[in-house]
Amino acid sequence: MAELFSPITRQVSREKFDAGTQNLKDIKLKDVEDCLIYDRLGVSFPFKNLYQDSKSVIIFVRNFLCYSCKEYVEDLSKVPREALEEAGIRLVVIGQSSHQHIEPFCLLTGYFHEMYVDPKRTIYLKLGMKIEETFTDSALTSPHVKSGLFMGQIKSIWRAMTSPAFDFQGDLHQQGGAMIVGPGSQVHFFHCDMNRLDHMPINWLLELAGVKQTFDFNNKPKIIHV
Repeated sequence: MAELFSPITRQVSREKFDAGTQNLKDIKLKDVEDCLIYDRLGVSFPFKNLYQDSKSVIIFVRNFLCYSCKEYVEDLSKVPREALEEAGIRLVVIGQSSHQHIEPFCLLTGYFHEMYVDPKRTIYLKLGMKIEETFTDSALTSPHVKSGLFMGQIKSIWRAMTSPAFDFQGDLHQQGGAMIVGPGSQVHFFHCDMNRLDHMPINWLLELAGVKQTFDFNNKPKIIHV
C-alpha cells in the first residue's frame, strides 16, 4: 500500500519559468524528427520514434558529468514505472555524450527509464537550447539539486578524472531543457534551461503530462493521494 504523507507546501509558480519557457508556435518539430539518437549499444533511430505513438516527457541534460544533472536524474529514477504506464507516458532522458557513457550514468544514478544520446547536439541546437548559463535574481533553486556549487563541481571533476575515458561527457557550455510531446507531432510544453539549476520540477512536469500521482523526492518516492 502506498504511504501517505502531507502534501508539499512549497508551490511552484509558472511565472518563475517564463524566461525559458518557449512559445509552442516557435517549436519546429519537423526540423528534428528525423535526427538520429543512439541507445546504450550505439544503435541509432529517429528522434520521432520517441513520441509518434505515445505522449513523452523528454529531458535534455547538460552533460553526464554535471552534478546538478546527476542529482536531477537520481530523482527521475524515483518515479515508479507503474505510474507512467498507468498514464500512458514515456519518460526519456537525452544526453549529448557518446553512447558508451549511458550505461555507467544509469548505474551511477539508479535510472532505469529510457536514456539516449545526441552526440553531435543536433537536436539541442535545432531546438534552440541555450549555450552558456544565464542567472537571474528571480530564479528558483532547483528542488532536485542537493549539492552546493563548490562541492558539486569538485564531484564532477573527480568523476571526470576517475572515469575510464577522461572526458567531460558532453559540451560543458550546452544547457538542457524539457519537453512534453506526442502522440504525433503535438508539442504540449517546451522549456530551455537558462542554467544548471533551471530544471523543471519533476512533479510539475509529470502532472502537466497527465500523471495523477505526486512524489516526494526528499528521500524515497511516496505517493500523495489527492
